[in-house]
Amino acid sequence: MRRADRLFLIIHALRGRRTALPARQLAQTLDVSLRTVYRDVADLQLSGVPIEGEAGVGYMLRKGSDIPPLMFTADELESLVVGTRFVRAFAGERLAEGARAALLKIEAVLPTELRERASRTRIYAPVWRDKQASAFIGLIDRLHGAIAESRVLQLDYRDQGGRSSCRDIEPLCLAFWGGTWTLGAWCRLRNGFRNFRPDRIAECRHTDETFVEQEGRNLEAYLRSVQNEYASME
Repeated sequence: MRRADRLFLIIHALRGRRTALPARQLAQTLDVSLRTVYRDVADLQLSGVPIEGEAGVGYMLRKGSDIPPLMFTADELESLVVGTRFVRAFAGERLAEGARAALLKIEAVLPTELRERASRTRIYAPVWRDKQASAFIGLIDRLHGAIAESRVLQLDYRDQGGRSSCRDIEPLCLAFWGGTWTLGAWCRLRNGFRNFRPDRIAECRHTDETFVEQEGRNLEAYLRSVQNEYASME
């Protein structure tokens, strides 16, 4: 078992206990020596985890203290770091800032070893944007906001053939397909679900009208329609 996993399991084992947990029981659970348990607990204490106790007595979390309910393995934390980089590169600024802030809070309570492992990941999503790309990211933010507010949008839209149309839509979700975004929505003009590519939206106007999702034209129904469409293509 990796050391990072042992540290996670030790903290997990101590959470919510009212009596001390003997080091020997921890050693048996983790299948390691007593010396390893003593060393791991000492390292956790040095990193700020409020563990009280000593060898021969047992360990417990300091009374009245609280620690985050979740700790992460090295692989889990690396996944969060990589995910944050992709959100920063391809999603809107609102989500990017939220992802960065969440990651900072997570890293603040991690042992040094895990923080260093996360910083060494070699998977990147470079953020190199010109003015056009920045404007596109701003549009993603606006679409995301409209979805969250259940706000009707008016789009001046160009289809694949370059034909223009004006659409009133009820935006339901955004999907990223590894290079292309699509906006899933109920189109009032076509009276059905449609996918709109943000890069083909010439103009997006927020209205004062909000909508309530109805059975048959809500997110769940939209996702079923997408799944059925792809199933029919196989």
